Amino acid sequence: MRNTEFKAMQGFMAFVDHVHPYVAARAESFGVKPGMTVIDYGCGPGRYTVEFAQLVGDGMVYAVDLLDIALEQTGKRLDKLGLTNVSLVKAAGYDTGIPDGVADMVLAIDMIHHIDDVPALLQEISRISKPDASLVFSGGHMSRRAVKSRVSAGGGWQIVEEQKHFLRYEKAGRST
Repeated sequence: MRNTEFKAMQGFMAFVDHVHPYVAARAESFGVKPGMTVIDYGCGPGRYTVEFAQLVGDGMVYAVDLLDIALEQTGKRLDKLGLTNVSLVKAAGYDTGIPDGVADMVLAIDMIHHIDDVPALLQEISRISKPDASLVFSGGHMSRRAVKSRVSAGGGWQIVEEQKHFLRYEKAGRST
């Protein structure tokens, strides 16, 4: 995505958030709790990153994106609110550089339609996730059926919860 496209998307999201504010309620519905380490994979302009940072309190949020402009805009939001529990991470392809096994939860909100290599994405998410971590996908621009199909074909994760706005996965073979 080019910077001009990103800025147009950001402007549209700001309009939507003004007309129909729902980000905070959706962020809470994902089950983010105080003290968690969460990854906002594909953070975009940081709409959810800010909410996750507030929800984890003394926990940690990694805001991951491929685009410098996304991380810059997320950083501006965080600075404005004085939130310091977020690390901005520029991904190189699917490699985040985040240490192994740190995430309690990985959230991928309205980004899977941008992914060309879902198995590579899921492999990186598995690497950075604790054994009992959950993965939350919210399709947005992709139908639920398409998200399920792509994640299932990518392997390594199984659905454990379906809600109106998201799918929760856990590592395949994990006993709940």
